[in-house]
Amino acid sequence: MKPPICNVCDKDFGPEEGGLVYFAKRPSDIEWEKRMRRIQGQGHPPWAAWFCGDHYDRARELSHLTIGEAMKILKK
Repeated sequence: MKPPICNVCDKDFGPEEGGLVYFAKRPSDIEWEKRMRRIQGQGHPPWAAWFCGDHYDRARELSHLTIGEAMKILKK
């Protein structure tokens, strides 16, 4: 798993200051998930990202989108 660094502003934050958001999976995410199961691998899911307290709530509101779609909105 990646360390908690905001995917929008690159802020390094503690456990009470933000959180991890899982977005809608893209076809490539489903393939990644299948590959990880097959090889019994571990890693940070490509459809998940960390967000600091300033960006967490808005990111959660956009979690029905793919991470790419959500990031376009969050970085505006």
